[in-house]
Order: sequence, then C-alpha cells, then structure tokens
Amino acid sequence: MSYSKFLAGALLASTALVGAAQAQEGGVTVVLSEELDLIDPCMATRSNIGRVVLQNISETLTELDVRGDGGVMPRLATDWEQTDDTTWRFNLREGVTFSDGSAFDAGDVVHSFERTQSDENSCEISRYYEGMGVTMTAVDDSTLEVSTDDPQPIMPLLMSLLTVVPSETGMEFTREPVGTGPYVLSEWNPGQNILLERRDDYWGEMPEVTSGNYVFRSDAAVRAAMVETGEADIAPSISALEATDPDMDKSYPNSETVYLRIDHSVAPFDDKRVREALNLAIDREAFVGTILADGTEPATAIVPPTTIGWNSEVEQWPYDPERAQELLDEAGADGVPVDAEVTLVGRTGNFPNATETYEAIVGMLNEAGFNMQLQMVEVAEHEQYYSKPYVQDRPILVGAQHDNSRGDPVFSMFFKYDSEGRQSGISDERVDDLIDQASAATGDERKALWSELFAYLHDEVISDALLFHMVGFARVGENVEYEPTIATNSQLQLAEIGLK
Repeated sequence: MSYSKFLAGALLASTALVGAAQAQEGGVTVVLSEELDLIDPCMATRSNIGRVVLQNISETLTELDVRGDGGVMPRLATDWEQTDDTTWRFNLREGVTFSDGSAFDAGDVVHSFERTQSDENSCEISRYYEGMGVTMTAVDDSTLEVSTDDPQPIMPLLMSLLTVVPSETGMEFTREPVGTGPYVLSEWNPGQNILLERRDDYWGEMPEVTSGNYVFRSDAAVRAAMVETGEADIAPSISALEATDPDMDKSYPNSETVYLRIDHSVAPFDDKRVREALNLAIDREAFVGTILADGTEPATAIVPPTTIGWNSEVEQWPYDPERAQELLDEAGADGVPVDAEVTLVGRTGNFPNATETYEAIVGMLNEAGFNMQLQMVEVAEHEQYYSKPYVQDRPILVGAQHDNSRGDPVFSMFFKYDSEGRQSGISDERVDDLIDQASAATGDERKALWSELFAYLHDEVISDALLFHMVGFARVGENVEYEPTIATNSQLQLAEIGLK
C-alpha cells in the first residue's frame, strides 16, 4: 500500500464510514481542499463556498452554459429583454418555492441584491456590480426591472452571479441558508463535514443524487487517495502529481489566474522600477511541469485567454534576475527603501502546491535582491489582506487566485483595477476611463477597449505580478459519473452527477 493510501486510511476512517453510508443511500461524498468559514449564499463567488452553495442550495436568475454552446440560459428567470439602453426586464419563473415553503417572487431578488450592498456584511457578490449604479425594482411578483447608470449590455450574464434568498433573510451573514435550489443544508459540523440533502418539493427536475457530504483535506495526496479507496466519490481539485490514473483523473480548462497583487500606495512598490524588478525576478516557465501541471500557461492578464478582448500581443515578462537587481539598485540610489522587509501572504490550499509555489517565488525574489518572507494563512485571514481596507502595517504582496469563467473582463476589471475597486492596488485615471468605456460598449468596440486595457495594465502601469493561467485536475470515483468543466473550480452542481 502506498504512503498516501496509508495516510488517508489512518486519518480518515470515520469519513470512510460516512461516505459509505452516503453511497448506499444514493448520496456522494466530495472532498474539498479547504474548510468553509461561511455558507452564506452571497459569498458563493468564492470557490470553496460556491462548490457547496451555488445552484445546490441557492440559485440565480440565469446561468452560463459551460457544457455546450447555449450561452446564457434561464434558471429562475424564464426570459429577458433590454427595454432601453440602461434598462433590462426579466420575467421570473412562477410556482417556485424556497426550502422553507415561502414563494419566490421579484421582491426576493430585489432584497437579495440589496443585501449584497449592505454595510452589515461583506458579500463578495457585490464586487461584480461595483461602479454600475444598479437599481432593481419589482414591477410585480413575476417581473423584475434592472436599471444602471450606464449601459450594461451583458446584464443577463451578470445575473448569473446573484444568488437569491427570501426577503425575510437578514442583512447579516447567515449560518442557515434558505434557497430555491434542489438541496438543503442538513448538517454543518465545523472541522468535520457539511451535509446537503435533496428536497422533495424542488420546482425543477429531480436530481439523481440524494445527498452530498462534503469533507475537507488540505493534502492533495490524501484527497486523491480517498477517492481511490472509495472513501470519497469526487475530489474536484488534486495536483498534477496525483493525477496518474487515466480511468479516474480528468483534466479541465481551469479559469483561474494566479497572481501577486501589488499595493502601489506602499513603498517600495510605489516605484515602477521595483514593480518591474519583481516581475523580472520570477522564472515562470520553471514552474510548468514541475510544481505546477503541464499545460499551465504564464499569464499576461488577470483573465484566461478565452476571454473576449484577449491581447495576444502582450508579451510575458522574461526571467532576468540581473536586470531586476539593477533596477533595485537604481531605485535604492534614489532613496526608495528597496531593502524593506516585504511579506508575501498566500492562502493555504488555494490551489494544489500553493505553498510550494509561493516558497519558490520568495526564493527567486530574494536571490534578485528583495527582502521577502512568506506567510501562509487560511481563507478568513487572507481576506483582510486581499480586500479593502487593506492591512498596511508593513509592505505586503498578496498571493491570490482569481476566477473568471464567464468569458468577459467585466467580471474582473472594476474590482481588481479601478481606483474604487475592492481588490485594486492601483489608482489610474486612464484605467478607470477604459473600464467605464469597455463596460458600456458592445461588439468589436468592446473587444478593442478591453484589449487596450490589458496592454496598458501590463506594460505601462505594471499593475501586479501576473503568474499563471492554471490547469485543473479532478479525481472521479468508479461509482459516479461526472465530467469537470471550466466552472468546476467555482461550482459543483450535485444535479450534474450521475450514479452507476
């Protein structure tokens, strides 16, 4: 028996019993890389939460067809139309109820959106609507009107992000989510598992899977071994090193981009030469096929190459530690504190081999003349460094992974790069203007504006240290049928799993 199998068996005997019981009852066990700190629907755009909540407990008005070419598809909305440049009207599905028995209507959608904007929580969904001036109005129970300050031609796609909760849901975070989805939260045992059970009164087609039992293991080898030994049915994220069984392991086009977010307001990164040195000091190619999987691509934008407006003329930074050292010396001679201790804050379990990746990057940066240390933190602590107001007690680089599986930069650019963006480290008038123009444009003009912005951010602003477009690997057990997609890193619909 391999060490991984032995370790999994020794540590997870209780999980095996739970998983076996679930399988006997038509349920599945899913092993995730990190434990959930929240199960609030308005946090479902965070990957570890979305895999449990999105379209399982809570649904959206629309969803993107990631298994075909259907584009934006109806979910809680049946159809929609643009009534003028800044207004969309959505017709909602009738006869839908929440898991608490209450009826779904347009007022619930309005409340759900207003809840994401409340100061009583820090809902991640809100960041995707920042800067748009969105107003939602219930025309009647089955009709929703959405207006914006400026034209938003992809509003139907934007509505695939808003998870709907009942109007009675408080503005503060909830530990007992109520949704219209096919499953309900049955158990949440922190440190152990989360159990979802199928609803008998779901409005849509009844899923085959009766329950989903989620357990959490940070070690990719343990996750892979759990599926191999039958202790779990699906591990949606394993490392390339573990993806050795062609019968169980499936690769998928991951929509994640790993990068280092730089706060330009804090020395020494307020100096462009230091930001350039940072990029030149990292040998991106060295990671591909070693720490990270074959197929991983060095990044030149915060979104993957499948995104509209992708600029293929932007060249990745070469590996040139000697030039990096020269730039640091030049900046230091001008009084920039290039020898200041900088902390790279990474998120534990954010992607396979995350810790090893950041360790290697810190080593490269120190060899080029930086004074770096690494601090790996859990997801809840990571947020205080990642979103405003930032912790600024020392120079910090934030190692992060950003998901954009929806094909348009609008889901990334405002909150990542606008002066008012929640996770932006820059303040640049031209960037703000390009974001505004591109968000309101359509067709070729929209593509051209996004393309211009990508080049400006990378070459002129040097906004951050873009690292990798990732490749994902999932392990799927012999008792279930499941094909991962570009959305697998952000959601895992139990209704898409079949039983053998």
